[in-house]
Amino acid sequence: MKHDAIQNAVEKIIEPNWKNKTIFLGDNLHIMRRMNSSLMDLIATDPPFNSGRKYRAPIGDADELKVVFEDYWHEEDLDQLEHALLAQYKDEMEMDDLSLSSRSRHKDFNPLYSIITSSRAAHGKGMFTYLIMMAMRLIECRRLLKDTGSIYLHCDHSASHYLKMVMDAIFGKQNFRNEIIWCYGGRGMAKRWFQKKHDTILFYSKTDKYFFNRIGASRPVAAEHVGRYNKTDEEGKKYARVKNKDGSYSNIYLKEEGVVREDWWQIPFVRGDEYTGYETQKPLKLYERIIKASSNPGDRVFDPFCGCATTLVAAEKLGREWVGIDLAVRAKAEIKERMMKLAVDRGENELAIWKSIIPPIDLKKSLVGLRRTDLGKLPHPRTHKNWLYGEDEHCAGCGVQFPKRNMTIDHIVPKSKGGTDHRSNLQLLCGACNSMKGDRPQAYLEKQLKRLGIILD
Repeated sequence: MKHDAIQNAVEKIIEPNWKNKTIFLGDNLHIMRRMNSSLMDLIATDPPFNSGRKYRAPIGDADELKVVFEDYWHEEDLDQLEHALLAQYKDEMEMDDLSLSSRSRHKDFNPLYSIITSSRAAHGKGMFTYLIMMAMRLIECRRLLKDTGSIYLHCDHSASHYLKMVMDAIFGKQNFRNEIIWCYGGRGMAKRWFQKKHDTILFYSKTDKYFFNRIGASRPVAAEHVGRYNKTDEEGKKYARVKNKDGSYSNIYLKEEGVVREDWWQIPFVRGDEYTGYETQKPLKLYERIIKASSNPGDRVFDPFCGCATTLVAAEKLGREWVGIDLAVRAKAEIKERMMKLAVDRGENELAIWKSIIPPIDLKKSLVGLRRTDLGKLPHPRTHKNWLYGEDEHCAGCGVQFPKRNMTIDHIVPKSKGGTDHRSNLQLLCGACNSMKGDRPQAYLEKQLKRLGIILD
């Protein structure tokens, strides 16, 4: 009871720093870090699988060529910053999870980091890189969930067994609820093994206080069993008269609300008008089932890998609030197009359901797994550039957005003037601004840019 009271009080104090029906475009890790904690009721997401396949997906306008998305990871894809943060998260887990008396005996204890490291030996560097990417984002997902919230992680045989261990380490093995098998059938070309025609959905809760809607998760009683309920009581409820082993009789009532579904779901793959052109698109019916089971109308549903927006469309249809993130610019147009179709299907005259307003985000929100005093103590200097670019992709001088490769790390206060290598004294400048500033304070650069009319007073 005390925990519930605290959670309710926290929810009243902490408000979302985003708006309902928002699509964020960019790296979901950087965006999630800036979202307020413990406010999501449900996360249902379909991230990259590390399947080793190439997919074609529509990007931009209809007349543009389709681009290839490569669903596999290489050592060069490893973000050194994320690796560094995961190592620091390891240290924080040790401090949080172990008592003072046991810390010295378990100095190197960390299941998450050990699991990811062992994947490199068992599978290769590609899996190691992929799991670091996923782990950092799943850590943020856990932070964003309410104590009553749940997460459904969609994957396949490529990495489901590794992701299960990662999820156990982050959410706790005691909070594992189901390994749901989505069976979709269809033709195949396999000749030396059985057809691979299912995906895996890992269902975890944040705590044991999670919400689960038994009615929303139920299916009707099978037709062949309904016939046995051939009697009706005074209230009009159907029941069957069953003989017990001892010769007595009992009344077994028909569960009109149905029975909770099994952990295997046979739902056809996307077809017909629902198909948007994404090869990895999942059926609405699949995500509607998830949302009905683990949320109520008005709850917040989040998808950090929203892609063609199946989770978000399902959430809108079922009256939930939603927010999504995707790296592709096309995602914003895709969700708008699908929402417009939904409005037409509902018979609405105008698209009142469509809003995509990205609110200002507090860039100073603390990061999961890091003490504030540790924010400038990264294991290797090269990680500073990744971190700085993740916070702001614009030149700190002229304000123009540049690719990371065209940016240079600069000391705000030059080291010759007493500046340090601490991250708080570092910024990114484009080549022109860096040359103009040289070994001078930031104020000199700003003065020169104003003189040239590049920035205004």
